[in-house]
Amino acid sequence: MSDAVQIFLLSLLAMFNPTLLAVVTLMLLLPSPKRLMLGYLLGAYTASMTLGLVIVFALNDSDFAGTSKRTLSPLEDIVVGSLLLLVAAVLATDRDQPLRERRVRRKEAKLEKSGGEEKEALPMRLLGRGSPRIAFVVGLLLSFPGVSYLTGLTHIHRLDLAAVPTALIVIAFCLVQQMLLELPLAGYFFAPDRTEGAVKGFRVWLARNGRQAGIGVACVLGALVLIRGIAELVS
Repeated sequence: MSDAVQIFLLSLLAMFNPTLLAVVTLMLLLPSPKRLMLGYLLGAYTASMTLGLVIVFALNDSDFAGTSKRTLSPLEDIVVGSLLLLVAAVLATDRDQPLRERRVRRKEAKLEKSGGEEKEALPMRLLGRGSPRIAFVVGLLLSFPGVSYLTGLTHIHRLDLAAVPTALIVIAFCLVQQMLLELPLAGYFFAPDRTEGAVKGFRVWLARNGRQAGIGVACVLGALVLIRGIAELVS
């Protein structure tokens, strides 16, 4: 599988971000959702695109990256592919149930201490103020690199393209990564009534099938990346 295909798949994997989904859901329930989502999106773009460009061009200028590319690339693929398959296996066999139960118990303990009132996380409380400027800051703070993002940047570096194409691919990766926010935002501008119904339907679907979707994406991507790494290592 080519690096370009892996970059696209990783951008899709990065898109399924529970934090982003929770933030979008909250903003859709607040007054002036368009202004809030636009502010958050600009903040997310600023953080993800700036960090992405800095990281990729830093890798391009690194002597270490140039001298060890052939050795590290297959090993990186094998490690990342194995981790993705491990995540898929854990989710598929429900072995993360003890962790989920501990989270539920901690949440219940916090509710008991607070007298039954659930205290939202700080970013959610800030978004609840309804300020696009605050939404920009929250988007900036919540858009730091994750595993899929960093792995995608590694594959972009491997393409070994000129500066302009590399920058465009980084920007495209960041655009795909924020599609959970971009699609409802565009819909609210062009078809607000239909978009609201579609967003509600998507939330219901994700609540029912999000785990299965995550298992499928992690399994397919992990297998493809692992096969690529082994093939490069033995060749």
